[in-house]
Amino acid sequence: MRKGLFFALCLLPLAPLRAQEIYDLRRCLETALEKNYDIRMVRNDQQISANNVTVGNAGFLPSLDINAGYSGALTTTNQNNRDGTTTKTDNIYNPSANAGLNMQWTIFDGFSMQTNYKRLKEFQSMGEINTRLSIENMTADLVAEYYNYVRQNLRLVNLQSAVALSKERLRIVEARYTIGSMSRLDLQQARVDFNADSSNLIKQYETLYTSGVTLNRLMAVDDVSQKIRVADSLINPNPDLREELLWASVLQSNSSLMLALKNQTISELDYQSLKSRNYPYLRLNAGYGYTFNGYGSGSVKRADNRGFNYGFTVGFNIFDGFNRQREQRNARITVENRKLQSEQLEQSLRADWANMWMAYRNNLKLTGLENENLQAAKENYEIAIERYKLGELAGIELREAQNSLLGAEERLLQAQFDTKLCEISLLQISGQIGSYLKTE
Repeated sequence: MRKGLFFALCLLPLAPLRAQEIYDLRRCLETALEKNYDIRMVRNDQQISANNVTVGNAGFLPSLDINAGYSGALTTTNQNNRDGTTTKTDNIYNPSANAGLNMQWTIFDGFSMQTNYKRLKEFQSMGEINTRLSIENMTADLVAEYYNYVRQNLRLVNLQSAVALSKERLRIVEARYTIGSMSRLDLQQARVDFNADSSNLIKQYETLYTSGVTLNRLMAVDDVSQKIRVADSLINPNPDLREELLWASVLQSNSSLMLALKNQTISELDYQSLKSRNYPYLRLNAGYGYTFNGYGSGSVKRADNRGFNYGFTVGFNIFDGFNRQREQRNARITVENRKLQSEQLEQSLRADWANMWMAYRNNLKLTGLENENLQAAKENYEIAIERYKLGELAGIELREAQNSLLGAEERLLQAQFDTKLCEISLLQISGQIGSYLKTE
């Protein structure tokens, strides 16, 4: 059983030995910005909102229609005259045709057209902010997964080291059991510990593979199962973030807050659009038409008409069941709600910021503490293994020293990763997450 397990462990590392792509963080982000499906779709939506910003869509330009038609009638007429005679006319064909060009143009509608154009510009700006927000979310997810992949690689190294240590302990116990200086209980315990460490290593290969697939999916590469090798082999959080500078950036550059302010502006424009109904409207119309009529009987054979027509309409709604006043009151309430939502979002950002900043500072301290613990655990294990080789230490005590070393490595990795996640969140909230793209 032991030989089969060891053979399986030997085969596992061979899978990634095929040609692997080497990715640093910047290359991962650039690949995702080019291929990520969410980013591509939100950019298309942004293009749609940009295409909508035209004076025609706002209502400034006239509409021009051309129309034409043709019709005919085939009739038979029977006439009974007063003198007793009868007149019958068969198959009388009366054709008619018409063509026209008509223009309608709203000259004034209470400034509604101007308000509509401003609204379209705001929607275009919202499209840009939505694209930025999607890029920020994708960047945060990808950076977090990138460093998770680095962490899983480091855990793999730690677990491989743990298996090697357990294997060395098992070798020593087997040798001593053979000469009779150790009991079978010691031998079986050493094998149990070796198998437990080997099992953890096998599971870690799966965890590492899953993280790699997630990273490939975020980059939207064609083969999500491709083996990749990241350029970073350590997680190094930035210890120099400055709270006051980042918070100032939150108030100025946070995408969610910017969207809330845009929604407030649009609700104000909606209110102005409703107020335009308090004014009269002026519409101009003009056209040119041609009409032809043919007669199959009578003294007139055909008649043609052509000419230009024009006019204007001035109107004002005097009473509409008080709906105009009701809609305007509701619009003012909507404006107030949008202001309250912006204030609520800012307060929520302050709370998230305070919690995240506290977690960031605490994890920095924890990282320093775990660094010291790791050095102590390494020294403790070196002393323990030397005493074990001399027969001065029991196997269970060596195992405790080994577990302390692995635990210290795990805690340090977790503290570094948690600090990095806090750093990512702080930069995302402050709108500075794009700084990862500038990393050389």
